[in-house]
Amino acid sequence: MAIYQQIGKSYDLTRRTDPEIAARLAVHLQIKSDSSYLDVGCGTGNYTLALAKMGGVWHGVDQSKQMIDTAINKSNIVAWQVAEAEALPYADGIFSGVLCTLAIHHFVTLIPAFQEIYRILNTGHLVLFTATPEQMSKYWLVEYFPEAIHKSAEQMPSLEKVRYALDEASFNSVKIEHYSISKNLQDLFLYSGKYRPEIYLDENVRSGISTFALLASADEIATGCQKLAADINTGRITEIVKKYENNQGDYLFVIADKVATSTKG
Repeated sequence: MAIYQQIGKSYDLTRRTDPEIAARLAVHLQIKSDSSYLDVGCGTGNYTLALAKMGGVWHGVDQSKQMIDTAINKSNIVAWQVAEAEALPYADGIFSGVLCTLAIHHFVTLIPAFQEIYRILNTGHLVLFTATPEQMSKYWLVEYFPEAIHKSAEQMPSLEKVRYALDEASFNSVKIEHYSISKNLQDLFLYSGKYRPEIYLDENVRSGISTFALLASADEIATGCQKLAADINTGRITEIVKKYENNQGDYLFVIADKVATSTKG
């Protein structure tokens, strides 16, 4: 994960909490003031801190020391720690909810990570915010950065694999909620520029997105940005965006439950 040591240095230039996403995460977690929560793969803690202000006692873990150091410098209202999802440094059943935003593709394997999350949950919800390969294949970015988007999609577990891993980890009901990019999205992750294609011409934006920072070659970025800039100038980009419109959403919220009456495990 050395790449995240580098990304972490400029991550917060373009990555920040989006209020709509934070509000939906809070609803799915059902945050209570007297309960404890964990953010797995918390990055620099943007969403962790936003949700901590809504209530509860919060912890955040990430495998990148650079990210955790940045989070520590922001606030001490969250207990930050460097840790892997597959080996969480917590006792059994101490959390009422677990959050993971745009990070499950960094898990070494899904089942051990979900088993660890199940172990440290008492009763409550695991809320994932992620994208599937099927969704990513419908991003218009494919027109300009095909190799990088293909590589990025290959890293993402399919919804079928996520469901299977959650079931193997003994989670109960799993609910799916589609999320489509809004025009005023404030967190500049991969497809945040769906309606603002010009942001991909900004190196600072690309540096905060792992697909560009890690998977795209310099040649592909140069060629793709040149083609994108030309299409923006001529207005052709409008046709490209329309061509990729779909009703399956751009990302997903996955909500899995651990309930006291479970007979699994």
